[in-house]
Amino acid sequence: MKHRIAPALACLVALAATATPAGAALLAPPRGALDAGAAARFAALALKCLHQEYPNHVSHTLNSAADARPPHELTPAFYGCLDWHSDVHGHWLLVRLLRLFPDAPFAAQARAELGKSFTAASIAREVSYLRAPGRASFERPYGLAWLLQLAAELRRWDDADARRWSAALAPLETEAAARLESYLPKLHYPIRIGEHDQTAFSLGLVWDWAAVTHDEHMRALLSDAAQRFYLHDRACPLSYEPSGEDFLSPCLAEADFMRRILAPPAFARWLSGFLPQIPRSAGSGAWLAPGVVTDRADPKLAHIDGLNLSRAWMLEGIAHGLPAGDARSAALRAAARAHAEAALPAVTGEHYEGGHWLGTYAVYLTSHAGLGP
Repeated sequence: MKHRIAPALACLVALAATATPAGAALLAPPRGALDAGAAARFAALALKCLHQEYPNHVSHTLNSAADARPPHELTPAFYGCLDWHSDVHGHWLLVRLLRLFPDAPFAAQARAELGKSFTAASIAREVSYLRAPGRASFERPYGLAWLLQLAAELRRWDDADARRWSAALAPLETEAAARLESYLPKLHYPIRIGEHDQTAFSLGLVWDWAAVTHDEHMRALLSDAAQRFYLHDRACPLSYEPSGEDFLSPCLAEADFMRRILAPPAFARWLSGFLPQIPRSAGSGAWLAPGVVTDRADPKLAHIDGLNLSRAWMLEGIAHGLPAGDARSAALRAAARAHAEAALPAVTGEHYEGGHWLGTYAVYLTSHAGLGP
């Protein structure tokens, strides 16, 4: 099926695809930027859980008694880290850190653990699992989007292991992309919540994958979704956030997606209508306070640490998408620093409720994963 994009948006998309935001040169690294010591801490979190099968939260449709099997048999590549999507992005974390720190002390163990997962037999079982009846919505869109991010990270890495692992993962990458390509034209309304089903965050991850793979069909679908869902949005109620179990901001994630779609001048105009509350004065992040975490041992309340991390990278992304000299950039970056400083010290692994996934969010933030290579 071919999809048409409105001419005005098509022009903006074309500009965005060829232009680097002028403001990108002004992007200062956040406090807590990724270094070898932080990389080792975050890698340890993923290495601990990558193949830890239990405890396990399985989102699983049984079609018969034969489907009542343990996680390592159901999804043999991605069965650790409490749930499928966390295990997928735990793999992404290790691949990204290996690409950035190939000689790190954790590199040999990380390669060994990744090699256990990326086998043709395990990936074939993963594909079969997705294709079974009753699983059309499995991990859609969040887990599928992270799977594509993992595939993109492998494709970016000039390494013999990465090329072999990428080839092994390719059938599942193709299946994930095909599922999203089928889903997006049928999705009539965006999903504006702060947890896994939110569309804006996942569409941003998929956009970045499509840039790496040069998948213009997927980009056309995403651009069409941006027009239908978000282009005419105004006055997002940021003051209503967060909800008590959010780990994604509905308002900021939408803006972080739209800065990928629109060229900087058009994005600046759209942002004025969408988030008019962003201050145009320098220096303070007080306009958006970090979320408060009351119990890091509670798996849902611990989501707020993830919210602070994702808000930090989304605020940076929004600033990155603005033209040079935009008066809002300083306030956006100040709020990003405040959120990073509130959350990064909590990424310790003390509680498995956060330890199985917050490392990924910390790496995504501190390695500027959404801003470039």
